[in-house]
Amino acid sequence: MTVLWSVVALVLTVSLVAGWNESSDDGAPPHAPPAVSSATSASGEPDAPARPHRSGPSEAGPHLPRSRPVRLLIPGIAVNAPFTDLAIGRSGQLEPPPPDNTNLVGWYAKGVSPGEAGTAIIAGHVDTATSPAVFARLGDLKKGDRFHVVRADGRKATFVVDDADSFDKDDFPSERVYGDTPDAQVRLITCAGAYDRKARDYTENLVVFAHLV
Repeated sequence: MTVLWSVVALVLTVSLVAGWNESSDDGAPPHAPPAVSSATSASGEPDAPARPHRSGPSEAGPHLPRSRPVRLLIPGIAVNAPFTDLAIGRSGQLEPPPPDNTNLVGWYAKGVSPGEAGTAIIAGHVDTATSPAVFARLGDLKKGDRFHVVRADGRKATFVVDDADSFDKDDFPSERVYGDTPDAQVRLITCAGAYDRKARDYTENLVVFAHLV
């Protein structure tokens, strides 16, 4: 398998500041993880994708085998949402979750699965054109908070929040957010900041950093 270091875009365009009824999901996309090719095993589960070379010695922390995520549970902000796969579309951009479903999160299905060693990407809308969405309260999470990912193999992976930060979409720290890690980590991503009515998009991305415990 080959790691394709092409630049793709993670589309998470949602609206809140400008008013739900005057917005749409067509704003300029922020940055995204590199596209990673992966094969599918006879069981139907994707094989583990190739990962970039790690410089220097490292020891993997707690991690689980690869398995598709089924449900995201964040008790502290009342999230109980199913997953959908996110893939790279014809435009070369990582497609967002459907904009008309307020209780749905997506994961980058050709990347790392939540609980697997490496950095897993989970994205969700902060709102839709009509109402708040699944990650409307993502900014309330604090260091030490816990959340869970129910997986197709029947296991429940528990993560603890390490940090949460907002980044301007024009100065997004791709390596910090998407860089490979020896242990199992997750990034929860949504839109944040001010709403640009002209661009019909938020100006920032909120990223929650967490690791498997």
